Amino acid sequence: MGEYEQVVSSASAIPEPSGTYVSFVSFAGVELAIESLDVQRSGDQPELVAVREVQSEDGVTQIATVFVPEGRKQYFLQRLQKYTETADAKSPSNATLVEGVQSIRRATIRELWTDSDSEFPASWTELTWWEVWLRKRDGNELKRLTGFADAHGIRMSGHYLGFGSRTVVLMHATADQLTDAFRSMDDFAELRKPHEIATLLTELSASEQAEWVDDLQARLRPAASGAPVVCLLDTGIQSDHPLLAGSIDASDQHVADPSWQLRPVHRHGTEMAGLALYGDLHGALLDAGTVELAHRLESVKFLPDRGDNNRDLYGAVTARAIDQPEIQAADRSRVFMLAVTAPGSASGSGAAGESGKPTSWSAAIDALSFGRAIDDTDPKLTYLDRDEPRRPRLFVVSAGNIRDIDGQDDYLERSDLEPVEDPAQSWNALTVGAYAGNDDMAGAAADFAGYRPIAPRGELSPVSRTSVLFERKKWPFKPDVVADGGNVAVSEDGSHVDTPENLALLTTRFRNPGDGFFTTTRDTSAATASVAALAADIFAVYPELRPETVRALIVHSAEWTNAMRARFDAESTKSALANLLRRYGMGVPSVDRALYSAADALTLVSEARIHPYERDGASNAGRTREMNLHELPWPVDVLEGLGETRVRMRVTLSYFVEPNPSSRGWSGRYIYPSHGLRFATRRPEESVDSFRQRINTKARIEGRKPPGLETESGWLFGTNQQQAAGSLHTDIWTGPAAALASKGAIAVYPVAGWWKNRARDDQSARGVDYSLVVSIESPEVEADLWTPVSQQVLTAVAVTT
Repeated sequence: MGEYEQVVSSASAIPEPSGTYVSFVSFAGVELAIESLDVQRSGDQPELVAVREVQSEDGVTQIATVFVPEGRKQYFLQRLQKYTETADAKSPSNATLVEGVQSIRRATIRELWTDSDSEFPASWTELTWWEVWLRKRDGNELKRLTGFADAHGIRMSGHYLGFGSRTVVLMHATADQLTDAFRSMDDFAELRKPHEIATLLTELSASEQAEWVDDLQARLRPAASGAPVVCLLDTGIQSDHPLLAGSIDASDQHVADPSWQLRPVHRHGTEMAGLALYGDLHGALLDAGTVELAHRLESVKFLPDRGDNNRDLYGAVTARAIDQPEIQAADRSRVFMLAVTAPGSASGSGAAGESGKPTSWSAAIDALSFGRAIDDTDPKLTYLDRDEPRRPRLFVVSAGNIRDIDGQDDYLERSDLEPVEDPAQSWNALTVGAYAGNDDMAGAAADFAGYRPIAPRGELSPVSRTSVLFERKKWPFKPDVVADGGNVAVSEDGSHVDTPENLALLTTRFRNPGDGFFTTTRDTSAATASVAALAADIFAVYPELRPETVRALIVHSAEWTNAMRARFDAESTKSALANLLRRYGMGVPSVDRALYSAADALTLVSEARIHPYERDGASNAGRTREMNLHELPWPVDVLEGLGETRVRMRVTLSYFVEPNPSSRGWSGRYIYPSHGLRFATRRPEESVDSFRQRINTKARIEGRKPPGLETESGWLFGTNQQQAAGSLHTDIWTGPAAALASKGAIAVYPVAGWWKNRARDDQSARGVDYSLVVSIESPEVEADLWTPVSQQVLTAVAVTT
């Protein structure tokens, strides 16, 4: 109590007229009562602005920083006094708040730093870029900060990013200068390290065969102007390339910054365009028949042409970039492809628990995927507006590459230690890793004599990153899928690594005068382009599908290669299987499996809506509102006839969450997702009514206790996947066909999210969409599963609440 009094009483010596920043420090290994520090009442109240964790030999210490308004300094003092007065009682007042607190001190900018300690600038006088998160007060936060920056000669970024209660801006300042700003204004909430964009503009030689271009052009049938598109957020596309020209209009080429020239000068975007358009350009060239394209291209130049990238908020740049094609062609089905990544907190450097943490960039992609509107009427401020009608978007994002490969490393172990790069940790984006599609050195150039491929065919690419280091209870599984990203070869003595053209992917070349038309590329960016093409082709066949459904179909269609499957078959523990899922995702997607059902492999798709929470009046204590029960048209007779024959059922649940990117503990009302959804299947011994009672408390008979919600046997991942963080959950059940015959009911129900505990922000009444994909197959025998189901399905699958 004395520490708190000293902190708030000494504040008047510093020009801080409206309040004080106070830090509450926990005992090592003890968590603070975070929610007790944030007063959710009307009026000017103490506000929790940041929570950080510090690792020591004794354990993890939490530091929670609270802004205490001038007129509310007595709030915590009264609670400390009440605790002191009742300390001898069996249940002291405010014990939850007080007993975890080791000390209280006046906050500095050090307490607002929510990235790892190792990333805080080493020198307080060195100029560096800072990501400054401002709390929303009166709408003049940016004006005050800009005024301070102008008065002190401090550079600021050209764009700002709005997240409801937070505004993010970049400042180029010393720690001392930032301290002065912190002391003179009350707008600060958090400080983070900005993230550098990784260099993805690889220098690879090309095979130049101009006659192949002429042959393909003669057989090529571009998609019509109204077809779905892959919108590349990259370095721009050289649209006069003869294999691209018919698939991109001049009106569909944009720049993120109006001061940039439209014409590209870097090759990466053009190389990605070939893969994003054709998927497999090599196959198109070798095909003797007509090549009919199902989708087209759009381009937004996302990176500047020359010099170092100016520091800016890539979340704001991303929002402004996608706004342009959406304005140009509002009703077009599109897939946003981003093969640009940045090292940062997603890469896990620093304290344990940092891996997978959202950034302003990944949170912006989550907000845009969820469907937030883009308000960029102010040329400086990009605000993601949650009050406008939602417009969900599908982002396909690269997992990022390992760029310093050592040929003598255990490359799989290295990949497991290299987490995906920002913004690939995005919950709503479809994150793509790479696998090695080829390990044959027979076609390599003479310069590669003695080299051997690092990865066997079908294994993870040596460059691909994973989410094995992510804190499992907080952050999702990434990548979601993998695609061919080429391979890397190592010299005989292990001293050199490189990629011969035969281990890379053929694509369109950025052409200078006299150059050829083809080049090779590789890595997770190439894999991402191929998956984006697949997504656009799904939209072309089913243009009315939601983005959540296309994402679900891609993941649901994925299968592990033989090399990956051998890893899964060798493991028996759920923990080890979960690690493999964080390495390979669900495997390699297939457009055929995503679109079509064979006779012995049936897929059912349901698009539905649910209202997650409700409450009494304006209370912040929300509760579950709905559960949806999907009664599926199951081929019961066929399955029962198969008896003990082993069959497989796969379930994928996909939805988009609204992000809460502020670092305020990541639990309770500060949890990252707005809502969570889970699925549960009916068990063989259950009737539909008893299944409904097990999942839905409102359906239970008073006094009767239902079975628990723990996952039944037969699932490959079980609770490790089904109950994990993220907005996409998929699992595979294997068992007797007779047992599967009675599992034709699946429940989708909500779990905790920040909407539940924030009455003012809860958008449950609008409802949230989700997609449920279920497939069954009988790999051991041929069985016609499709015909009996098709006879039952005349309309959409029924959903009951």
